Amino acid sequence: MMKYGYARVSSAGQDLTIQLEALTNAGCETIRQEKVSGTSVQGRDELSTLLEFLRDGDELVVTRVDRLARSIRDLQNIVYDLDKRGVTLTATEQPIDTRTSAGKCFLDMLGVFGEFETNLRKERQMEGIAKAKEKGVYKGRKPSVDVEKVKALRDSGMGASAIAKEMGIGRASVYRALG
Repeated sequence: MMKYGYARVSSAGQDLTIQLEALTNAGCETIRQEKVSGTSVQGRDELSTLLEFLRDGDELVVTRVDRLARSIRDLQNIVYDLDKRGVTLTATEQPIDTRTSAGKCFLDMLGVFGEFETNLRKERQMEGIAKAKEKGVYKGRKPSVDVEKVKALRDSGMGASAIAKEMGIGRASVYRALG
């Protein structure tokens, strides 16, 4: 039986030190870490590697459930897969231990609240963007394609493929600029 830790923060500017210390103090022999959003399991290579590696009798340790998943669906899928393989999940800062009924119950409650928090953050972000657009402050990202240059090249007789090659963009971008 081995203890494995998983640490995650959402962005490259954030620090993993506190999580790594907690996981080390919890007795984790191996700790996988990454700096990527927890809203999906997609693109989380360290988590995927760790989940594939865990075996019957092993323990996966996180500091908090939201480090593992921010979606209740992803969390339930991970826990179901771990349980099927005889792997337990525990958290250093929360009373979570999938070996106990109370631990499983608390895990599900925290998963729901984690997803709720993510949804609230998205709603606030969208409200802020809408207000900024009303005030004319938010314009979106700057265009990456020089539309005038695309039109000038077309007017000089170049086709879409030639324009795309000349400007180092995709043909679809050429068609969007001309549309």
